Amino acid sequence: MMAEVGIPIALTLRYEVNPLLLSVQLGGAAVHEATALWDVRTAVGSEREVKPIEQHIHSFLESLPFGALAALMCLHADQVKSLLRGGRCDPDAWRLVPRRRPLSRRYLAGIAAAIGTCVLLPYGEELLRCVRAARRNRKNENDKHVRSDAAHWSADRSGKGR
Repeated sequence: MMAEVGIPIALTLRYEVNPLLLSVQLGGAAVHEATALWDVRTAVGSEREVKPIEQHIHSFLESLPFGALAALMCLHADQVKSLLRGGRCDPDAWRLVPRRRPLSRRYLAGIAAAIGTCVLLPYGEELLRCVRAARRNRKNENDKHVRSDAAHWSADRSGKGR
């Protein structure tokens, strides 16, 4: 999911907004939404408890790409019009054009730090919870099999299993 949103964001930070970039943004938002739906459906269908707060957080996270895309489109309405016209009359519509005023390395480093803090840490924490739940489920399954085997062994020894 991070790549689905991260790649369009990285391109936007480095290149001018044009129909190509807007198309990449739209595609990334659509794929992100599909993945978010799959992710929540998978979590709800698993043995792991999915609390309302987690569902609310997922809902918030899936709205972010659309909010960012709406803001970008408002700021670049001329490029939205060009996109809707198929980029006709614009020789740079379908190629990546470097920014006329590139962002400083310091600014980009700040964004990278913010992404690390606000994106990677929460995803890492969720991954850790999923791994713990999987281990717990495996241990519970193994315990059930051990108890079941012990019960069969006991029944066989007492002659009740015959």
